Amino acid sequence: MTATTDAGASVRTVGTEPIIDVSHLTKRFTSKRSETVALDDVSLAVLPGEFVTIAGPSGCGKSTLLKMIAGLTRATEGEVRLYGQLVTAPQRDIGFAFQRSALLEWRGVRKNILLQAEMRGMDRRLAQERADQLIELTGLTGFEKALPHELSGGMQQRVALCRALLHEPRVLLMDEPFGALDALTREQMNIEMNRIWRETGTTVVLVTHSVPEAVYLGSRIVVMSPRPGRILETLEPGLPDRRAYGATLADPRFTAAAERLRELLGASHAPE
Repeated sequence: MTATTDAGASVRTVGTEPIIDVSHLTKRFTSKRSETVALDDVSLAVLPGEFVTIAGPSGCGKSTLLKMIAGLTRATEGEVRLYGQLVTAPQRDIGFAFQRSALLEWRGVRKNILLQAEMRGMDRRLAQERADQLIELTGLTGFEKALPHELSGGMQQRVALCRALLHEPRVLLMDEPFGALDALTREQMNIEMNRIWRETGTTVVLVTHSVPEAVYLGSRIVVMSPRPGRILETLEPGLPDRRAYGATLADPRFTAAAERLRELLGASHAPE
């Protein structure tokens, strides 16, 4: 749902009750020789319709946090609630886009997308209709039968994104899905991701190392410290939902948020 400001810019109206509620989350990995604290007392609420980006240095627990929201990893302390329900196991009603597209090499685009339907036991006809809609939405029309090796890296990531969105999840979690792409392809995927978010209304949480990506895509930016990961600050750039890439990067609000994010990340790497 969107509203229109006096300036004519479209602004998303988000809900008031968190769709994701992370409370005092701590995660320790223990072996016979050592204990590693990946996350320490992290609390975060994500409202319906938000696009939250999580930025921080390597090893700060960003991906671990995402996996705990998805129920793929259990917390040592604290809790995660999704749709108000305590997360204690893997969640079937979310979408998850990983760092690699992980497409099956012997299946074409459409069949790779429909793998999600087969695993979930979705109605075949409805799944096929939804797949066709997503193929059109992501600009893959004409490549329905193309095998992964016949696609560019960006197109492979679009297929993976379609697969994650096939069951129309209210929440999409993304773990650096564009990190392996070249700069120009990554820019294009950022533009596409902003459009898809606006058009589907999905709540998105995306982990990234990229400062421009975090600010361009995020309605809020969560900045994390080095391990053990803690939330240093949350930034709200105040940019409109519809973001032309060049104009957005030249916007003073973008510049201010990017500079602050770099300051925080630089400070988090400084010696004590």
